[in-house]
Amino acid sequence: MAGAGPSFLTLPERPAKPRSAGLTHVLDKGYSLDRVESVLKAYSGWIDVWKLGWGTAYIEPALAEKVRALRDHQVKPCTGGTLLEIAWLQGRVDEFFEFATWAGFECVEVSRGSTDMLLAEKHRIIRQARSLGFEVFAEVGSKNPGDAVSAAEWVTELETDLEAGAGWLVAEGRESGTVGLYDAGGYLREDLLDALASSATAELIIYEAPQRAQQAHLIRRLGPEVNLGNIAVDDVMGLETLRRGLRSDTIGLGATLESSARAH
Repeated sequence: MAGAGPSFLTLPERPAKPRSAGLTHVLDKGYSLDRVESVLKAYSGWIDVWKLGWGTAYIEPALAEKVRALRDHQVKPCTGGTLLEIAWLQGRVDEFFEFATWAGFECVEVSRGSTDMLLAEKHRIIRQARSLGFEVFAEVGSKNPGDAVSAAEWVTELETDLEAGAGWLVAEGRESGTVGLYDAGGYLREDLLDALASSATAELIIYEAPQRAQQAHLIRRLGPEVNLGNIAVDDVMGLETLRRGLRSDTIGLGATLESSARAH
């Protein structure tokens, strides 16, 4: 038991990396290289994507070393969508991709939640990213809490982002968990979640869920293999226990599996 860990409980199984479901997408708010290396040494088996939030990659003094450490631990490094939006505003998209290539990023996030970028322009950038060999995480939703949220428009944008070449689709929640997928109080917009979860793109959606209650709710609704994003580094283990029914918020997951096993 010392090597593999205990096995006396019936818990949801977690597939090994590289995973196609149950992704944990971490938000880096500007952590030091030492902190990143320490987290990766302990928990890299639970982390799939590591996003350097907003524009932190642009001023990170140890960027190349940080990206290299992530790739060495089979964690995909990803740029923040805001950085690309700023480059677009300044007419520097080509220079952004040169920078991302130099730094060794495998993935880029393409969003339009902070600017007036048209959907056609977003799709052009997605196609450009794909032509350069990047895996694209296309985000849907505005960072402005006052903007109206339309489930039909979100689903249409997700579908067309996928057609343009996106590999993964991200439902906006921000670092705060109070916009996009959530209302100002941090509660899920259930009609929006229903539309996303029943769409043709459902398996490729990563739901930004920075708050524990949001993570637990999504796991209860969509199962332990739901893709969750904008997870704080300090919450990586906590999320893993939620996925496995080892926390009161999701304790029924293990009980359900045990009941099913006894029935058979």
